Amino acid sequence: MTESFPRLFARTRRFTLGVPRGFTISPDGGRVIFLRSRSGADPVTCLWEFDVATGAERLVVDPLSLGGGEENLPPEERARRERSREAAGGVVAYATDSAAEQAVFALSGALYLVDLAAGAVRHLETPGPVIDPRLNPSGTRVAYVTGGALHVRDLVADEDVVLAAEEGVTYGLAEFIASEEMDRMRGYWWSPDGDALLVERVDEAPVTRWHIADPANPASEPVTVAYPAAGTPNARTELFVLGLDGSRSPVPFDDEYLVTALWDDHGLAIVTMPRDQKALRLLTVTDGLAPVREDVDPAWVDIVPGVPDHLSDGTLVWVADSEGGRRLIVGDRPVTPPTLQVRSVLAVDGDTVLFQASADPTEVQVWTCSAGVLARVSPEEPGVYSGTSAGGTTVIIGATLESQTSVTRIFRGGRPCGHIDSHAERPGIDLRVSLVPTGKRNLATAVLLPSWYEPGSGKLPVLMDPYGGPGAQRVLASGRMFLESQWWAEQGFAVIVADGRGTPGRGPAFEREVLHNFTVTLDDQVEALHGAAAEYDLDLSRVGIRGWSFGGYLAALAVLRRPDVFHAAIAGAPVTDWRLYDTCYTERYLGHPDEGHYEASSLLADAEKLERPLLLVHGLADDNVVAAHTLRLSSALLAAGRPHTVLPLSGVTHMTPQEVVAENLLLLQVDFLKKALG
Repeated sequence: MTESFPRLFARTRRFTLGVPRGFTISPDGGRVIFLRSRSGADPVTCLWEFDVATGAERLVVDPLSLGGGEENLPPEERARRERSREAAGGVVAYATDSAAEQAVFALSGALYLVDLAAGAVRHLETPGPVIDPRLNPSGTRVAYVTGGALHVRDLVADEDVVLAAEEGVTYGLAEFIASEEMDRMRGYWWSPDGDALLVERVDEAPVTRWHIADPANPASEPVTVAYPAAGTPNARTELFVLGLDGSRSPVPFDDEYLVTALWDDHGLAIVTMPRDQKALRLLTVTDGLAPVREDVDPAWVDIVPGVPDHLSDGTLVWVADSEGGRRLIVGDRPVTPPTLQVRSVLAVDGDTVLFQASADPTEVQVWTCSAGVLARVSPEEPGVYSGTSAGGTTVIIGATLESQTSVTRIFRGGRPCGHIDSHAERPGIDLRVSLVPTGKRNLATAVLLPSWYEPGSGKLPVLMDPYGGPGAQRVLASGRMFLESQWWAEQGFAVIVADGRGTPGRGPAFEREVLHNFTVTLDDQVEALHGAAAEYDLDLSRVGIRGWSFGGYLAALAVLRRPDVFHAAIAGAPVTDWRLYDTCYTERYLGHPDEGHYEASSLLADAEKLERPLLLVHGLADDNVVAAHTLRLSSALLAAGRPHTVLPLSGVTHMTPQEVVAENLLLLQVDFLKKALG
């Protein structure tokens, strides 16, 4: 019997298992270290090495040989994986020395060192479970965090030293806001000579405590989390340069947020941001702080991954908004046109900058900039590409609308010299997707039809399937983006996925149209629906909408405020009251709660308007969008006498990684929508 798509979708972690990732290229460009599980259904990630000259792959670390099949993770590591949306196990992260000759990793809280050439793995004893181990550049010491304390182990002398420890605070770990909203997963940085570290100290004492209970197991104590809700205090963050000789030098900064840090041969620099996020400041650290540049915006300044960085001569590499576009800056000069929206800096190899950018919002291409000359290095075929580069070797990872998995290509000196296999499972589903612009704003929209549908054979009920919020896209020229949506189409729907205002790839002005008002995202979904209906046979009397997180908010908003358009909704982990969501995300778009922009975008006051079927789904262990969002909306609906359905998921977080839950959740949603839409 063929395995069902929902089961396969769940078992393969949305077809991400078996895909190579986490690439590190040796300085000479001769080797590529990467992560990948043995198969598309194996959740245990292994460490591999690819020889550029021969094209041969070699398994370096198999966690099963180290007894790492069943993981026992410390709470801090579980939280880190939740923040990074890590669905696999095994060696999910590693760090090398500057020569890429050794690597360290944590497995079930234990610390391991591996000689990459010999493949010899050494277990290093530690006083507690290990978080985020990192080698110094020379590979003679490894730093790690355990119990909130930063340790450094001398690999030559085999001595372990506590570099920083203090009751009630953490050293070397990124706080919740940094990891959840700023994509910063680390809290310490080695100096180039390896004799000191820049270390973040985090004190969560000011942060409000929330308590997440497990109602299915009433004997269990509630989990207490420090959650910085909008308008409430953040954690106190401080920086120190800690020398291995015991010295301790503060690096004071005035802003609320530490965005990132860089310590290379050209010095130490930090990037900070005030709480209102209307400025981004790059500062060098010497005897004090010296400003290098400041970017400001009356709405907010976006954080771009990969910067700051330097060319070999110390010239600054940066990304900033200019003349209506997000542009690559080398030195003090923009080197990309305003029409090419830079997404991230992927690597700097000598004097060549490798970066992601979009000329079309549905595509993400990889470019280089060398001596002011731009060149596209990803394939000409429209798609979504990423990569890295070092020592004259470039790794390009990409997917197209026709492909259902990614392809990893290796280039040496600009010429193809091999590829790294993907072991991902094949979905066994035929994509029938068209990317079309819709409405007066030419919104990026995907329309998916059942593979068996014949045009003119009748109107199809519609399922809107958005995320639709700022900072993320769903409509991209990659078949992997639409596998679940196509399965929904096979159930008899025309599925529409639309990226409205606030989504990236179209320039700063388009992103900032959600300032102080999230409800414009609903207007764009309506516009995309009507635009698609002008081209396809859609039954606008039967329109459902589903989504998760911001998409869940958008789904609930749709049936509450536009019941004339939407006839049923499934809202998964929805934000229903923006005062209950975190400071950094919410205040970036809606400002401080005292400014008065929250009520217009929240859902609770709209409860009495519900007249369409609504299914609310929420993981009770969710510490990102806590279950209180759904429970408060449900209470308001009950008080207003409005029937609705609530599906609580016991023990489930924001990720819903459990196989049985993920599979049956899809099937239950189909049943709900078919009954609701007749």
